[in-house]
Amino acid sequence: MLRVCFRASTRRACAALKAPRSTLYYKPSRDGQAALRMRIREIAATRVRYGYKRILVLLKREGWAVNHKRVYRLYREEGLQMRLKVPRRRVCAKLREDRSPAQAPNACWSMDFMSDQLFDGRKLGS
Repeated sequence: MLRVCFRASTRRACAALKAPRSTLYYKPSRDGQAALRMRIREIAATRVRYGYKRILVLLKREGWAVNHKRVYRLYREEGLQMRLKVPRRRVCAKLREDRSPAQAPNACWSMDFMSDQLFDGRKLGS
């Protein structure tokens, strides 16, 4: 635009703007990204539990020349993420009914145990 209005050369126009001339000739080379994006999406759809690292391994096996940073960037841009596992609730011990008071002699019994530990890991009786 500046060149046309003032009939200046490319060199003079770029010097006036303090911009390198290479910016005028730059052509983005992202033509291979669309196919790669589609393939990453297909793999993520068929293999739901795969993250970007496993997808990278599959892509390299198929012959794609990509590195982990590009796969990670495209994986994020596509909004793909590992599905987080729902944490399982561990049942430590089933709730026991409270002991009923003894009604007769020898009616109330207790359990014997070999060892146990406190909440902080210390052993009982030591």
